[in-house]
Amino acid sequence: MCSGSRFPEPSPTIVPVLSIRGVTKSYGGVRTRDVLRDVSVDLERGEFIAIMGESGAGKSTLLNLIAGLDTPDAGIIFFDGTDVAALDDAARTALRRAHMGFVFQAFHLLPHLTVAQNVRLPLDLAGVARKEADKRVTAMLEAVGIGALARDYPRTLSGGETQRAAISRALVHEPALLLADEPTGNLDSDSALQVLALLRDQVKRRAGAGILVTHSDTAARTADRIYMLSGAGLVARHA
Repeated sequence: MCSGSRFPEPSPTIVPVLSIRGVTKSYGGVRTRDVLRDVSVDLERGEFIAIMGESGAGKSTLLNLIAGLDTPDAGIIFFDGTDVAALDDAARTALRRAHMGFVFQAFHLLPHLTVAQNVRLPLDLAGVARKEADKRVTAMLEAVGIGALARDYPRTLSGGETQRAAISRALVHEPALLLADEPTGNLDSDSALQVLALLRDQVKRRAGAGILVTHSDTAARTADRIYMLSGAGLVARHA
């Protein structure tokens, strides 16, 4: 069981978008290794936080747990008041599709689809009517500055354009939570700062919440709060 009496549910009157309590995750093999230990944090609507840490500290593992792609060995993860680990696979998938957006360093655009078709995927999966979906895709692409590239294919895009397309796909369904795993690792410094400003602006504008996982001090400083992840757990870093 991932839930326990020592982890009280968030107050019903003030429910954070995300509330993590005492999360621990280990992986077995020849020798069991703790990847995450006693991690706790709250994320309110409108907040954009950064999580830093050494390679292997468990940053990507934490994002996978938040998204319900894996389950913690101990502790609980509440998303909008729902215990993610208590859901079955189908319910977790539905939760991700409807309420979470993902931006990854590798982009993961589908090469056989146009930019607009890639961005429309979350809306298609959610069953949004075609006319409404096309309207939202057009508005999103214009918001990130690549409206003229709607009919282009990923192979023709620059690195910065590809990342903007990935951000558009992550945000087009107006998710309550944006998860960005090293989203600027393949970009030059100027493009990286533009992408980070865009992510932050879209989270704030749409009253969502966002988590940025990064190795970069410069990237982390664009967030409202910075945390360091290590064997000691998740600790707020003060400037």
